[in-house]
Amino acid sequence: MSIEMTTPRVQDLDDVAAVLSGWQHDAGPLHLHPGDLGWHSSRGAARTAASLRAWSRNGRTLALGLLDGPDGLLRMALDPDLRDDEELCRQLVADVDDPSRGVLDAGAAIVEARGAERFSQLLSEEGWQPAEPWTPLHRDLSSGVDAERVRGAGVRVRIEVIDPDGADAWVAVHWSAFKGTPLGEEERREVRQRWLTMADGPFYHRARSLAAFDSDGNAVAVTTVWSAGPGRPGLVEPMGVHRDHRGLGYGVAISVAAASALREMGSSSALVCAESSNSAAVSTYVAAGFTAREQVADLQRGA
Repeated sequence: MSIEMTTPRVQDLDDVAAVLSGWQHDAGPLHLHPGDLGWHSSRGAARTAASLRAWSRNGRTLALGLLDGPDGLLRMALDPDLRDDEELCRQLVADVDDPSRGVLDAGAAIVEARGAERFSQLLSEEGWQPAEPWTPLHRDLSSGVDAERVRGAGVRVRIEVIDPDGADAWVAVHWSAFKGTPLGEEERREVRQRWLTMADGPFYHRARSLAAFDSDGNAVAVTTVWSAGPGRPGLVEPMGVHRDHRGLGYGVAISVAAASALREMGSSSALVCAESSNSAAVSTYVAAGFTAREQVADLQRGA
């Protein structure tokens, strides 16, 4: 039977997350994770389902892709047992590289397919080129997490689990960390609603949002962590420190807290991926006990 590509429905999202969870392994690549779907779900369950592509054969899911954002980014994971399957990899290339197939539009695009060496090789043969490198980081959780390190570089913080009543603090820090512009009331309402949509979505039962507060009660760092189930690696996505409080150890503190939360949720390890050019982020995770793995590069197609 031939390989079929479909777009999942909202009612399929639990099954998609379950399949992705089963593909997460400590020794495997940091490819598409259920947490990536969870973070994407701040756009709503319907839009998240519409952004997914699934490849299957004889009722078995072989590969999954998430169209992430407006810039032509396709984030993928393949069944670990089928990463070298020639028929699958050639079908993926045919679907991804041809705009008429309904995956990527014509023009500039990026494919993130970590660990899928044969698929990436075939894309390269079609003219796709390496993009900016990323650094995957891994923290083993089997031996526990030293709670004292939550204090970071000599600072004391209070870690809180954020619920909807505390979303404003989380939103303000996240905005500062990733936008860096003043947070107006309209932006605050919009981003808060997106956080609430995520928290009320189909994946958030796998998640926990945290905030770190300094000794004056200021929210200084935030993160959300995502479980793939007991005994499997969990994902840190996202993590950010307020711009007014950088360089004080709060990034280390919230990253250790993230690892601790994942261990409490049954995860075997904590995973995160940072742009290799962002040396401050990589250093922060390393200081929090993560080990940097070999750099990986996405593949890009020009306009």
